[in-house]
Amino acid sequence: MMDVREAFLAFFESKQHARVPSSPLVPDDATLLFTNAGMVPFKSIFTGDIPIPANPRATSAQTCIRAGGKHNDLENVGHTARHHTFFEMLGNFSFGDYFKEEAIAHAWEFVTEVMKLPVDKLWVTVHESDDEAEEIWKKHIAADRIMRLGDKDNFWQMGDTGPCGPCSEIFVDQGAEHFNGPEDYMGGDGDRFLEIWNLVFMQYERNTKGELKPLPKPSIDTGMGLERATAVLEGALSNYDSTLFMPIIRRVEALIGKPYTYASGASYRVIADHIRTVTFLLSQGTNFSNEGRGYVLRRILRRAVCHGYLLGFTKPFMFEIAGTVAELMGKQYPYIVEKLNVVKEQIMLEEERFFKTIASGIELFNEELKNTKETFSGEVAFKLYDTFGFPLDLTEDMLREKHLSLDVETFETLMSEQRKRAKAAWKGSGDAHVEGDFKTLLETFGVNTFIGYSYTKAPVKIQALLGENFERVEQLHAHQRGWVLLEETPFYAESGGQSGDTGTLGDKATVTETKKFHGLNLSHIETKSTLNVGETIEAIVDPERNEIAKHHSATHLLHAALYELLGEHISQAGSLVEHNRLRFDFSHPKAMSHEEIALVEERVNYHIFHALAGMTREMSIDEAKKSGAKAQFGEKYGDTVRVVNFGMASVEFCGGIHVDNTATIGTFIIVKESGVSAGVRRIEAVCGNAAYNLFKQQRHLLEEVEASVKNRDVLAGIERLKDQVKTLKTEMSTLASSAKEELSITMMGNTAVVVAELTAGDIKERIDELKNQHDSVAVILFQIKEDKVLLAAGAKNTGVKAGDWIKAIAPILGGGGGGRPDFAQAGGKDASKLTEAKEAALAYVTKELA
Repeated sequence: MMDVREAFLAFFESKQHARVPSSPLVPDDATLLFTNAGMVPFKSIFTGDIPIPANPRATSAQTCIRAGGKHNDLENVGHTARHHTFFEMLGNFSFGDYFKEEAIAHAWEFVTEVMKLPVDKLWVTVHESDDEAEEIWKKHIAADRIMRLGDKDNFWQMGDTGPCGPCSEIFVDQGAEHFNGPEDYMGGDGDRFLEIWNLVFMQYERNTKGELKPLPKPSIDTGMGLERATAVLEGALSNYDSTLFMPIIRRVEALIGKPYTYASGASYRVIADHIRTVTFLLSQGTNFSNEGRGYVLRRILRRAVCHGYLLGFTKPFMFEIAGTVAELMGKQYPYIVEKLNVVKEQIMLEEERFFKTIASGIELFNEELKNTKETFSGEVAFKLYDTFGFPLDLTEDMLREKHLSLDVETFETLMSEQRKRAKAAWKGSGDAHVEGDFKTLLETFGVNTFIGYSYTKAPVKIQALLGENFERVEQLHAHQRGWVLLEETPFYAESGGQSGDTGTLGDKATVTETKKFHGLNLSHIETKSTLNVGETIEAIVDPERNEIAKHHSATHLLHAALYELLGEHISQAGSLVEHNRLRFDFSHPKAMSHEEIALVEERVNYHIFHALAGMTREMSIDEAKKSGAKAQFGEKYGDTVRVVNFGMASVEFCGGIHVDNTATIGTFIIVKESGVSAGVRRIEAVCGNAAYNLFKQQRHLLEEVEASVKNRDVLAGIERLKDQVKTLKTEMSTLASSAKEELSITMMGNTAVVVAELTAGDIKERIDELKNQHDSVAVILFQIKEDKVLLAAGAKNTGVKAGDWIKAIAPILGGGGGGRPDFAQAGGKDASKLTEAKEAALAYVTKELA
């Protein structure tokens, strides 16, 4: 069977396209939740933010997710033949190079000569205004198989403004014998005519007025879903019947012990789709959480678990299916195999948590069923969705078994409100979307050179100056803020978890931060006097850089110590390195014990005290991997990478700043160990000068404690204070007992009756005492606490029931409560009604005992 992915990429390589690896699912784009199309990694080229690469042709198989934001296929997954949360988009791209003629010819050649799809089954569409595309298509396919459609179907745009253009789509006729519904015609919404490839002709720029202006260099952006293409090639009428999904479905079958049939198998398909999404996101470093991408990940897993529950699973099972995903896709994406054990652990922990929640959700569902005659509450359905993670289709399936309908309108209203809240709360990647004159800078100067590995002070030339909004200027005057592009720069740009450098430009400007934009290393500055483009000035990195280097090297040693002492499942999940602290997130299923924390801290300090020499080498990426160097997923590595090692203790890919010898680090202290999400822990630590400052703080605190407990041996001083507290408590209890308020007792027949306010003491304790002192008693006590009222009632061998008494009196005080016949309590909000409540309580008990 043909490997469609490899065949596609090899075909376009033969057409002089550069093969580009799939970019991370979390894009370098502040406006997107996930990478949702093949063109996302090339967006800056299409928008003109950066120059066209040396090879203006590219091809890729891009992993994508559509499960949030504008492109959200989540609720359709499992119920249609084509929808997925995770999919691969095959694409070929031309950046101002070839256009419609070659794009159409390449597509036709691939589908007819490589995929060998029968020509009599193929149809194409073009935009209703695109005469050029139609004429080109007539060279390849009969004119009666070309259909013109409007903007809705055949016009593509990136946003409200920017590059856009008509598109042309290739369709496959899957046969009237399989699909013969009212929408199964070319141009209809049925499944008979299946779109497999979209060719976008980016030939216009839409301005803010909505006007279309021709682009000087039109481009090509195409997309063909691997899942659809594979299904068509294999003759499968559903993507889920293809070899990409059936092994996963068979694994689910084996685990549950029930045969899969397509008609009733939506839950199997949901699980098969969602486990791919979960496996890839976790492998790439996204973790379960209650916000942003981690929340979407959590909802996807929980949706799959809910469908597993419908099938009969009552304990974690998804983690066992992740291995099948690794078997199917590990060759193309080796990192999912490398991370498999960690991923399975994370999934299992999240599943365990959710299975406990499912029981609570089912309890709520069953409670609402008691109140349901025909239509189940939309509010409760939404609560099941929002609080317990029950997808709507799961609730509908459970109701279908009971022959009940659902108030979908109310559910959708609440969902719409939630989407608005989520949209308002979504902050993107956390970085502002930046636009500026980067393209002209790159075309004029290229990427500037970083010399900071060797120099922290150097005379440098100012190549360009930019204002706060990244617009080019010839000079910045005194007391202005902006950005500077230096021909060679000693300032390290924030990346890899390490904070960017600060410093000075002579006596003319202060460097407040350094960042990278499209490969350009730019420093943000605040000027003291005028700076001009072209002048040479001395750049000096702030000495804090030394402390950053210590914390960065300590992070490497920490990673190595965790890997050595806790196990090979340890994998970096994020880091932050600053001059006064470090933070390291790592995969681990449970909290570290005090002993483990102490051992890790001890091992890091062992490597520090043994003065291991730091060594950096540049080598090919293959050579680096063979050396055993640890790489971080999502970091962009070129053909040549920088490897940092400290003896044999630590070897990692890293472009950051490090110490020359571990002895320079000084002392390493772990400050805190905590959880980030299921299966991910975090260590916060300090070293170098920050460790010394922590020691000073702790010493000062100890001195204050010594003075407070009046003992140099603080533990002995604390024990003495504890003994004093214990003695005082005993004395206070004795005094309280001897000074108890006298309570007025009225005999009604044989029953002792007490209705009173207790100004101090424990109400329940006094009621118990009265019950012990009398054979028959009915008592209700009130006590004001700040602006609220506490009340409690007790009864013994009498016709008065404490619970009913409380229920009758508490509302007078603006409260409520209840309890057993022998004891009940409540709280009230209105202390001003206390006299009225006491009178009512006396009247109640008098009537009951009459």
